[in-house]
Amino acid sequence: MCLAIPALIKTIDAQRMADVEIGDVTMRISLALTPEAQVGDYVIVHTGFAISVLDADEAAETLRLFAELEAAYQREEDEAGAGESAR
Repeated sequence: MCLAIPALIKTIDAQRMADVEIGDVTMRISLALTPEAQVGDYVIVHTGFAISVLDADEAAETLRLFAELEAAYQREEDEAGAGESAR
């Protein structure tokens, strides 16, 4: 199984290597499989390669859903921790 999170392209060099942001993390990836990708685009990254370009609305919706999942997970963790400390 692969989890794909949209990454925002910040820079592209002459070799089609890009610096992308995923949350607070910056990483270097190859754009060899997505020659149409431009600075400001969102891409799906797998094993160091951008494998597809997303439109901004799709990327925003995906990021929103991941934020909801993270918040739900955090609530579960907080509730589990509160239950353990009540013992």
